[in-house]
Amino acid sequence: MKASLALKTSPAKKIPSNTHIAFASFIGTAIEFYDFYIYAMAAALVIGQVFFPSSDPAAQALNAFLSFGIAFFARPLGAIIFGHFGDRLGRKATLASSLLLMGMATLLIGCLPGYATLGSWAPLLLCLLRVAQGIGLGGEWGGAALLATESAPADRRAWFGMFPQLGPAVGFLLAGLSFLALSAYLTEAEFLAWGWRLPFFASALLVMLGLYVRFQLSETTAFANALAQKTTLKQPMLALVKNHKRPLLLGALAMTVCYNLFYTATVFCLSYGTQTLGIARLDFLQMLCFAVLFMALITPVSAALSDQYGRKPVLLIGCLLAVLLGFTLNPLLSSANTISISVFLSLALLLMGATFAPMGAFLPEQFPVAVRYSGAGLSYNLGGILGASSAPYVSQLLVNQGGLTWVGYYLSGMALISLVAVSLMQDHSRTPSRPR
Repeated sequence: MKASLALKTSPAKKIPSNTHIAFASFIGTAIEFYDFYIYAMAAALVIGQVFFPSSDPAAQALNAFLSFGIAFFARPLGAIIFGHFGDRLGRKATLASSLLLMGMATLLIGCLPGYATLGSWAPLLLCLLRVAQGIGLGGEWGGAALLATESAPADRRAWFGMFPQLGPAVGFLLAGLSFLALSAYLTEAEFLAWGWRLPFFASALLVMLGLYVRFQLSETTAFANALAQKTTLKQPMLALVKNHKRPLLLGALAMTVCYNLFYTATVFCLSYGTQTLGIARLDFLQMLCFAVLFMALITPVSAALSDQYGRKPVLLIGCLLAVLLGFTLNPLLSSANTISISVFLSLALLLMGATFAPMGAFLPEQFPVAVRYSGAGLSYNLGGILGASSAPYVSQLLVNQGGLTWVGYYLSGMALISLVAVSLMQDHSRTPSRPR
């Protein structure tokens, strides 16, 4: 009888280790952001030419950036949908579903014929698939952050929350290396005809890996306790909007600096560098792959500092430095010098990592467990609408109307918004009971 009971209650092999939890939170965000970034790079390099009429190259570029931005408006919808089920039913199945949706949409984009074949249906279907991508990614980050932090020791929440924050850097590096290889080994005609699709096809293999890892997990400690105590809510989103509007809105504004830094450096600068400055695509992609290493390196450092000194001091310093960085954009980028451009890209992505790393713990800590998936995910993705969805498009318009100096002012303005928002938020890094 005792042996039978032991088999039922203590299956040690089913209890995930901290290493497994960290890896599972990391691998999903890495894959989903890889999917998202290969589209971002394709938008800067080829989407306009393949899916939109060729009569006006400038209009092609703007339309490509608009198709890029659509997904950011879908991401809050994903946060609402997946947040609802994540707060009601659990983190594990919800995270697997978001990964599957993202992977399917990415694969279908790779299979979609262009404007020459489908005419106006091509951009329409492309935008619908981008909406699906946005919904999938909208459900990913909040769940991955909770997976990492809700079972973490109270004094190491930022450190464990750092692992999903590493996902974007690694996802971008994989995306950059894939386009770098294509640029090195394919002709321009081959790249335009079919080569750009290969990274989208490769996503299917990565998604299968991510699903396998995540299906090995059990629920987080905090959510398992909530289920046992029957404190989950039937309508978590309603409770969130009714009782937690302030941290929701401030969290969204706090995220704008991360988004704007990243997509200014990786999408706008890639487009401007290759199309306006005439830098070879291969050379600019090499600069980006080098620069993103600074983002990956600063992420664990910033997370560790936020555990030691608190989230707000680290975030406030990062936001202030980002405000100052905006004033360097014009002189460094307009020089057309690869060293100067690499310096700007490296600084932008370094500050992105410095401000992004503490968010893995900072945003979830703003909300109680019953609405945490919804709250952290929605604030994170609402920030994407302001900070990222229109960043390449607005930057291109500013260049057309007033020059690169105004793009720098735009970057500084977004960072200033986050600086003010973070200063108004509560810091729960010293509150042991917050994530329970």
